[in-house]
This record gives sequence, C-alpha cells and structure tokens, in this order.
Amino acid sequence: MTQPVLLIGGMDSSGGAGLARDLLAVQASGQTARLAVTAVTAQTDRRVLAVEPVAPSLLAVQIEAALEAGIGAVKIGALFNAPLIRVVAALLPDVPVVLDPVLCSSSGHALLDPEGVQALIALLLPRATILTPNLPELAALAAALGMASAAEREEIVNALLCRGCRSVLLKGGHDLLSSVSEDVLYETDSPPVAFRSPRFSFELRGTGCQLASGLASELVAGKDLTEAIRAARCGIEARFRNSG
Repeated sequence: MTQPVLLIGGMDSSGGAGLARDLLAVQASGQTARLAVTAVTAQTDRRVLAVEPVAPSLLAVQIEAALEAGIGAVKIGALFNAPLIRVVAALLPDVPVVLDPVLCSSSGHALLDPEGVQALIALLLPRATILTPNLPELAALAAALGMASAAEREEIVNALLCRGCRSVLLKGGHDLLSSVSEDVLYETDSPPVAFRSPRFSFELRGTGCQLASGLASELVAGKDLTEAIRAARCGIEARFRNSG
C-alpha cells in the first residue's frame, strides 16, 4: 500500500476549491490523504466573505500528527501568511512536494499578503519538486521578484527555477487567446514539454487545486513527473466533460 498524500491548505465552505477539492482528487486517484488546515473560509462561487487563519501552533501539530505514520508526498495550497509558511517549511518531510501558489481566490480576494509571498519564495520554492502557477500567479511572483511587468514567461520561470524549485508547470487555462488549454513543464537543463487538451466554453472552480493534488497522488503511485502530469490533467478533462 502506498503512503498517504499530505494536503496542506484552506477549507472552502462552498466545497468548490481548497481541501475539499484536494480530497476528491486524491480519492479519484485511488490514494489516501491526511489533512492540515491552514485557514477556514466562508465563501461562495462569487465572493469570499471571511477568512480565519489557524494559529501556527495548531498547524504545526496537525502536520506532526500526519507525519507520525509516514507520508508519500505533500501538496501545498493556500497558506495565508508568513508565520504559517515558516511552520510548513520547518516541518516538510523529504518527499515530493507539489507547491500550488494560491495567491488569490477565483473571485479575486487576496489569500496571501506580500510578506507571505516573499516567505513562500524564500522558504518553500527551494523545497518544491514542482511549482504549479497559473498565468496571474506567475505575474504576481514576477512582481515579488522585482521583475519588469513585460518580462517573458520563460524569463520568469527561469528566475523561479534559479530560486531552487526543481520544476515549474505553467498552467495556461487563463490564456483565452489560445484555442486549446496548454500547460508547459519547465525543468532545468531540459526542453519544455507542452500538454494540450480541449478548451471548454465554461469555467469550473478548483481546477488548480485538483491538478496539484492529482499530481501529488500520481507521484505517490510511482509515476514519473511527465506521466503524473498527464494523468492529473486527464482527471480535470473528465470533470469538464462530465459537467458540460
């Protein structure tokens, strides 16, 4: 039996994203999960009404409890502030880490302050097996690195790789000028690998959470990075088709 995936992130009261979506993705992959809650939110598909981060000491105890029986991979989602990021960085085990840089909600509510973004870059990027930003998140990370707003995507990705993360999966779902949905995997000293699927005419919440959690699950199952990405993306495509 494979070891569980540790899911670190926020509780979305609507069930559309966050740990609720993470757990569904892990279960769909045939794996088990342990949870560490970083915050409780009250939100709908259209707006965030309230966010209450947990105390750093409570997050630490949750992670320590999850690690007692062993963990096969970690998926990190919304972290909300620098003190919580410092806790996560101090307790991360030596397993594959999928870091989804959740900087704001789908409705546009900020979910990580500037100090937190800097802590994420300094403390978690060097621990990440793979970082999974969408295009707005990539732009926000570039700004936090002091890069010009006109910087090319590849230039920003290279700057992130130089900060220590082993790979970056740039999600292209926000690129509405493209007729397909294309994600691109970047690794140091390897050519980029593109993954393409049909673009659907409607949106779903929580697809970023689902992709990152599905990816962590596939890594636990023993797939290499490229195979794991393909399998996780198939899960999202199936969800779109079943929702159409």
